[in-house]
Amino acid sequence: MHRYLAEFDFRYNRRTALKVTDTECHDQLLAMIEGKRLAYRRIGEARLA
Repeated sequence: MHRYLAEFDFRYNRRTALKVTDTECHDQLLAMIEGKRLAYRRIGEARLA
């Protein structure tokens, strides 16, 4: 649990240190996923991966 909380603490502090707002982070995330699509494997294909 300590490491889990430390990871989120690090991320939050890094975000504020870089002066990135939540809106900017959201916009960057949407820009990275634009034009990509999520494809699901069929049930029988799972063992082939």
